[in-house]
Amino acid sequence: MWFSRQNATPCTYELHCYSPAIRSNGFLFVSGQVGSHKDGSPEPDLHDQVRRTFANLNAILAEAGCSFEDVVDTTLFMVDPHAKFETIWEVAADYWGEAPYPTVTALGVTWLAGFDFEIKVIAKLPQ
Repeated sequence: MWFSRQNATPCTYELHCYSPAIRSNGFLFVSGQVGSHKDGSPEPDLHDQVRRTFANLNAILAEAGCSFEDVVDTTLFMVDPHAKFETIWEVAADYWGEAPYPTVTALGVTWLAGFDFEIKVIAKLPQ
């Protein structure tokens, strides 16, 4: 089963032919989320972009009946991680919660379509 993100740009996922999330075998696989405004444009301030990214992610998790506490695996993508990692991690920690933490893979990338940060997750669905 796939999910739509109600606050997303109307055809963002359809335009690029992917689902925001898929349920499979007791897990929710969430596509990469960025700090976009409703019109699809990036939030220019890095702190606010990371906050908006987590707001978008949390909206999808909530639609599936999950929260970030259900996340078991994360992949972080960052443009220029050497310069931006500390800022990103400082803001992300506000959303991370308590241990046990999910596993994390962080990748430096050269391009995220105007964004500086993207996160994709796998969450365990509630029973």
